[in-house]
Amino acid sequence: MRIPHARPDITAKDINAVAAVLKTPFLARGPKLAEFEEKIARYVGVRHGISVNSGTSALHLIVKAMGIGPGDMVITTPLSFIASSNCLLFEGAIPVFVDIDQKTAMIDSALVEEKAKKLRAAKKPLKAILAVDLFGSLAAWNDLRRIAKRYGLFLIEDSAQALGTYAMVRGKKHMAGTFGDAGIFAFFPNKQITTGEGGMVVTDDAAIAKRVRMLRNYGREKGGYYHTILGYNFHLSDINCALGIAQLTRIEEIIAKRARIVEWYQQVFAGNNDVLFYAAPPFVRVSWFSAIAILADRFTETQRNAFLHTLAQKGIDCRNYYPPIHLQQSFRQFGYKKGDFPRAESFAAQTIGLPLFSTMTHAQVDYVCAALLNILKVIR
Repeated sequence: MRIPHARPDITAKDINAVAAVLKTPFLARGPKLAEFEEKIARYVGVRHGISVNSGTSALHLIVKAMGIGPGDMVITTPLSFIASSNCLLFEGAIPVFVDIDQKTAMIDSALVEEKAKKLRAAKKPLKAILAVDLFGSLAAWNDLRRIAKRYGLFLIEDSAQALGTYAMVRGKKHMAGTFGDAGIFAFFPNKQITTGEGGMVVTDDAAIAKRVRMLRNYGREKGGYYHTILGYNFHLSDINCALGIAQLTRIEEIIAKRARIVEWYQQVFAGNNDVLFYAAPPFVRVSWFSAIAILADRFTETQRNAFLHTLAQKGIDCRNYYPPIHLQQSFRQFGYKKGDFPRAESFAAQTIGLPLFSTMTHAQVDYVCAALLNILKVIR
């Protein structure tokens, strides 16, 4: 049996939606683009949705739209997909990492406040906080918003992995993507819904929305060949948008299927002292992006890597989510070294991202779990 790490959930309805666009003259910058933006904005509960060609582009345009540039500092997490920090390097900004909260694996808000206080006292050009909704869960946004307000900082929410996640506060839904001044989603094929490649900026800030729209469209403020600022061609085609619209009609069904699969994993390993599973925090409906197995402290990174190798030999595609960003070669310029963020490094060394996709069967989950349990008997 071969089990991929992720697989898009594509139906006949999705295929027909794409085919319908191919029969029109509007393959790009047509009515489906505006429709997809409006439907994502309505689903999330914001005024503006601006589609782009990737989640990375979405983050990049937010950073640029906020005027964050060379030498400016942004506090962020070292435990994430690298795009959440690359978007800062694109504009010459400096990522200032702080360690994660051990319970959530997301940025520790207490350390964010401590770092912001130190940087302001030293009169450093601190401009923003960029936090990530890792694995489909939520960062400590109430604390982060308070800190951002206190220090006059922009707050950027990377919700690439969390479309459909929400927190319940006094009976009201607060959706992922809406906690910062601007947020983003991504629609790569491993996400809850896909457009093939694609991303979306979401915000209630009209000025940020206007700037992002200009930047994705060559810097045009109006029609024609008049360019107000330096911009990019970061458009998403109507073909992609048609797929996204069709997928969005099934998002609650997809989220429910993915949650059920995570529950199957959790049930098998309930009470197992060797493997824990990343769990949802209280009051949060998680739109699961990943099923994360966390090995007990006694296992080394070398042993974790042996787990991954053995699982791959059995046809099971697993991942090491995520190698810490501060140790990546392209970030060595900032002088970070191993041991700087021990919680992030420890979490990264002990986790296995197991296969998760909405069409995954119970038999496939059982096969993965049996393989993992058999490896545990050998690696002690």
